[in-house]
Amino acid sequence: MSTPRLDATATPLPDGRVLVAGGYNDDGLLASAELYDPATGRWAAIASMVRARSGHTATLLRDGRMLVAGGSSREGTPLASAELYDSLNDTWTPTGSMASAGSGQTATLLRDGRVLVAGGAQGDGTEFVSAEVFDPRSGNWIATGSMATARSFHTATLLRDGTVLVAGGVSTDPYLASTELYDPGSGLWTDAGQMRNHRRHHTATLLPDGTVLVAGGEGGDGTLISAELYDPTTGIWTATTALNGYHAGHTATLLQDGTVLVASATSHGAPSAELYDPRG
Repeated sequence: MSTPRLDATATPLPDGRVLVAGGYNDDGLLASAELYDPATGRWAAIASMVRARSGHTATLLRDGRMLVAGGSSREGTPLASAELYDSLNDTWTPTGSMASAGSGQTATLLRDGRVLVAGGAQGDGTEFVSAEVFDPRSGNWIATGSMATARSFHTATLLRDGTVLVAGGVSTDPYLASTELYDPGSGLWTDAGQMRNHRRHHTATLLPDGTVLVAGGEGGDGTLISAELYDPTTGIWTATTALNGYHAGHTATLLQDGTVLVASATSHGAPSAELYDPRG
């Protein structure tokens, strides 16, 4: 990339390019953004965001625009502001602000094109129990049902039936095992059981069979190698094959053959990548 950055977002666009935005480096907080073109293997600088931010969310909308929301400012103050990127015109435009300013929240594109933002933490580290929904047609945020447990640095996964599974994270209890399901139709949350491990900074990946793979993260005993599966048809969490290395704050990507690529630096700082095969 043209600029080193940490805590940025990377979002695939409809034309296959990847938009990387914001973050920070030794020079401070970044508003800059750049595009990666897989056809040429090159990066190109694009228009900068209206507001420099890190730890934000970036969600590709149905109409091809990208919604950036929340994160932290240069002073470390959580942001409530949001903005939209139009790749056709290379422009960023402010849109409605969230009711809650925070970082460490999740943003999930719902089936109807709206975006669910859940949880996050305030400047003093207090986690939110609240959630709100962005309507791209009006540019407004609308409050929806609150979670049973306040949390940040959790995962949120859109399931096949259109509900959203939120799992783990951090709260007044440093590590959570609790999970909840959000129903966009009713705007309500229901208990989805307890994971086998308390974890934050983990990943959650929807597999081709509709189950969700949760892997790695941090727990009470440090970085985890454990992984588990959630079955939406039974509501049961079961252990699956453990990782070969310790991973937290890693990425997990579903590949075309149904395997999942987990990549990160291990707890010892060595580069590490491995594949999970759900077929065994």
